[in-house]
Amino acid sequence: MRKLYICLSLILVGLDLSAQHFLVSPYLQIGHHPTPTSITLLWQTDIQDQNWVVEYQSAGTINWIPQTSPSFTNIQIAQTVPHRIYTCLLTNLKPGETGNYRVLKNGEVVFSSLIHTPKLVNQPQKFVVFGDIGAGTKESVEIAKGVYEADADIAFVPGDIVYDNGLIREYQKRFWPIYNTTKVDTAGFPIMSKIPFVGAVGNHDADTRDLNRYPDALAYYYYWKQPLNGPIFQEGTSVLPNLIGTEENKKAFLSAAGESYPRMTQFSFEYGNAHWLILDADNYVDFTDKTLLDWIKEDLNKAQASEWRFVLFHHPGFNSSIEHFEQQQTRLLAPLFEAGKVDVVFTGHVHNYQRSYPLTFHPESKGIQLIGGRDGKTLRGKVVNGAWNLDKIFDGEKNTSPKGVIYIVTGAGGQDLYNPEQQEKPDSWQGFTSKFISQFHTFTTGEITGKKLVIRQLSATGKEVDRFEIKH
Repeated sequence: MRKLYICLSLILVGLDLSAQHFLVSPYLQIGHHPTPTSITLLWQTDIQDQNWVVEYQSAGTINWIPQTSPSFTNIQIAQTVPHRIYTCLLTNLKPGETGNYRVLKNGEVVFSSLIHTPKLVNQPQKFVVFGDIGAGTKESVEIAKGVYEADADIAFVPGDIVYDNGLIREYQKRFWPIYNTTKVDTAGFPIMSKIPFVGAVGNHDADTRDLNRYPDALAYYYYWKQPLNGPIFQEGTSVLPNLIGTEENKKAFLSAAGESYPRMTQFSFEYGNAHWLILDADNYVDFTDKTLLDWIKEDLNKAQASEWRFVLFHHPGFNSSIEHFEQQQTRLLAPLFEAGKVDVVFTGHVHNYQRSYPLTFHPESKGIQLIGGRDGKTLRGKVVNGAWNLDKIFDGEKNTSPKGVIYIVTGAGGQDLYNPEQQEKPDSWQGFTSKFISQFHTFTTGEITGKKLVIRQLSATGKEVDRFEIKH
């Protein structure tokens, strides 16, 4: 019995000796081609050839099944220590179970973990959403603890994954040590080894494109493996800025990023009975671009078979905070979301929690472009005026059938809070805002059971500060 207890303990927390073998211990991603029976495993090491094997054990069985041989990409970027990212696709999984996987190096087990496998359409699911997270603050750690204890199936980050410039060195200092430890400790939690994170880029992830000043920028394209089913844009268009850098620095970036650049910022996928649309909503994106708008429209039309439809991006269009109030460019997408029968839009960027009434919005024009910055040329978003209709009958308790889209800002994941003084001053809120919590950090959970969705906003200690239900 004692041997069995020790074995189970190692599976639950990961093997302590893993630090000898990994620069970043194994973590999960949905992969370029997500399915209910597969998931992608990544880990990072130094650049030395080793014999790596991954095995999977389904719940209630004793056999370990070898998985496909891992591939690798070398990251050799100026001003950083060269390292290697291994990728292994776990296949033939039983959807909706809690299984185990383990990683062997030269025949020795050096890591093991529980895993929540993807869900089927008829299976209940639980997800978490928390934005503006990789700040390396004590509040980041506190929220990470709450997310860990929520024990969800999948996590979503609506941008600003890591501060301040999306660099390799910032991931190493402010991201992996908090969200991807091998065991629970005072500084971080083993979340990513059990469930996949899905990330939308924010301004702190994608604005820094000068590879001469920051050769290790745009690390998002190295460390995330997400679908590549969005539109393809060329650099220098109204949707994708140019890279800046020497040919050597550009070549190093493009070699390491591979097929993920630049396509991995606009994508969609199904998880259980929910469709998720992930967008790049940065200030440089022109939401009048026909190619982008046509793709969003087509994607949501195809998603009508899914019971639930969610959208995730960084910059909120409907925001009552003084901070970033003028960055309203994503309001231009509201008519597409309404036509596509989107249930909830999740955003970050503003470091607090806000929930709108269910609403519909008619833009008056294509918006007024704001330009600023030190050079007087930096795009600062658009002011988009228009008329909204609010469903104030919906209360999420007795009336659970909203007429319109609900917009949630959940950007209180660890960075300094915005406008705490506004929480107690509802007269300062816009008319579309129903809830506004800005005096402490929070995160969002969602639970889906068939045609029922329950959204809760929780403090780091698990205190519920907002709750609503939607029933189809």
